[in-house]
Order: sequence, then C-alpha cells, then structure tokens
Amino acid sequence: MSDKLTDVQFWNGLEEVPRGLGPTAVTIGNFDGVHLGHQEVLTRLVAAAHEQAEPGEQPHPQAVAITFDPHPLQVHRPEESPVMLTGTAEKLQRLAETGIDALLVLHYNLDLAGLTPEEFVKTYFVDTLNAAVVVIGHDVRFGRGNSGNFETMVELGRRYGFAVLGVDDFALTGHSVAETERRCSSTWVREALDAGDVAAAAEVLGRPHAVLGEVVHGAARGRDLGFPTANLGRDSEGMIPADGIYAGWLVDAAGARWPAAISVGSNPTFHGVERVVESHVIDRPTEAVEDFDLYGQHVRVEFVERLRGMVAYKGVAKLVEQMYLDVEQTREVLARLRAE
Repeated sequence: MSDKLTDVQFWNGLEEVPRGLGPTAVTIGNFDGVHLGHQEVLTRLVAAAHEQAEPGEQPHPQAVAITFDPHPLQVHRPEESPVMLTGTAEKLQRLAETGIDALLVLHYNLDLAGLTPEEFVKTYFVDTLNAAVVVIGHDVRFGRGNSGNFETMVELGRRYGFAVLGVDDFALTGHSVAETERRCSSTWVREALDAGDVAAAAEVLGRPHAVLGEVVHGAARGRDLGFPTANLGRDSEGMIPADGIYAGWLVDAAGARWPAAISVGSNPTFHGVERVVESHVIDRPTEAVEDFDLYGQHVRVEFVERLRGMVAYKGVAKLVEQMYLDVEQTREVLARLRAE
C-alpha cells in the first residue's frame, strides 16, 4: 500500500480547513472498508472536480471527502454497532488512494448529530468548503435523526447554489461471489468474513481484507513444532474473519510482502481460550531465516483464501502433519493467484 496520505490534504476537524477555500467537489460517508461501491462514488467525485474546471483553468476545484470518527452507531447505539472492517488509519489511507485532494474527518458526537440537514450542509458544504458540486449515493442519509435524504440535498443545492450528482448502487456482476446482482456494501463484507469467505470479501472490497497490528510474543508452540508464527497483539485493527486456516500475505514494517499460512482461532489442540491471529511466513530466502525477527513490528496480514476450519487434533503428530499440508496448500493457492 503506497503512502498516499502525503499527497492528500488532511483536515482533522472544521478548524483545520483553510479559510477562503476555493470551489470544491464534495462527498460524504462513513466509508467503512472503502469497498468497490465507495470507490465508485469517489471516482465520480474526482471526475466531477475536474469537470468543474473552466477550460484552461488550473488547478481544478479540489475533490474533498468528508468522513466521521467514530462511526455514528458507536455513539448512538454502541451495543448494536458492528465491528469496523478497518481501523481509522487504514480507512484514511484507502480513501487517499482514490485520487481525492483532501480528507475532512469530523469527530462524531451528539452536537454534530443534532444539526438539522440544512444546518449541516450550510456549515460544512457551503460556508466551509464552498461546494460547487456534491456527489452522493441515492440512499444517502444525513442530519438530525437521518432526516435528510437525496431529495433534501437536491433542494438544498438549489437554495445554496451547488449541483448534486447522484451515483447509483455499484453491483457485482460476473464475479464468482455474485450469483445474482447485489449492491456492494460493508454489510456484505462482514457477512463474508463471519463465514470465513475471505475470497468473497476481497471481491467486494476490490483487494484482500487485512488485519493490522503489532507482532507480540506468544506461547512459542509454533516455533517448537517447526512452524514459527508472528502473533498479532490484542490491539490489532480490522475485522478478524471466522476461525480457520487461511492462505495470505504478511507485509512487514519495511513493506516486504511475505507469503504466509495464517491461523485464526484459540489453538483447540492445546485447549487454548484466547482467540489469536498468527502467521507462519513460508519460503523465506535461506539467508533471511535465522535473522527474520518481526517482534515489535507493525504488520498487515492479508487474507486471500480459507483452506479449512479450525480442528482439535488428537496428538501433536497429527497436528504437525496437517500443518505441512496447510503450508503446501498455501503455496499452491498463492502460486495460482499470481499466475491468473
């Protein structure tokens, strides 16, 4: 993942937005996961910003995405709030990679939630960002009690002088996960991860799903069995898929990308109780084997394909035999995907 945040203006709150900002193209959303549907809206936003420029005018109006932290459900109904697909840093990075010019992150609280649709639009879109065009999905909801919708935005655009561009739902068609058309959504990704279907999640996201965290010391059972693992700490970010064994990648702090057999679960063979994500990096160069130390590094673990569910084996020998098979299957899966 490239460091696109350095190329994007980042405003953490209203007070950081430059005064006298020129005309902009604006969109708004929670963008949990930044899946293909979100990416379609953001692509249209960037195009709309360029289309707003007069012939020969440089630079074009800026494409600005507004998002919230925390997610509104975590404020209003925390007991019903789903696990976020990504942490905030990962979300902002993914948003930055879409080609937008600026990100405005609003701290979501009850004061912000209490603004009427018109108060919200006038404060942020009109007075702060000087919006020339607003790009949104037809299912948008905003303002107090989610009382504002697409038609509300169109009416406010007439009142305050900005155009509104509606973006239709983005449906997956012709993909292995889409027997019938279904709109891309964060809910769909969560359902797939809950089922361990990381391949389906990747198709909706447009990339492999990832969990990010610091590598910490574990029980060292894998090392004792000949399969040393990099264990993520409890503070990892990103929704953890269903228990099982996966083929995937580990990206270290230097950006090196390593093939990995990934285990998610509580080590039932050893009567474990704590759920962990641990990655066994395979096929390292010979010279890197002895000094390959990931402890303390912040890494990303990318899930490509589920190999099997979690099983409690009767005896260590059976477990080790299966681990060799898991590594070989991981090799085959990743080789096949590289060849496609």
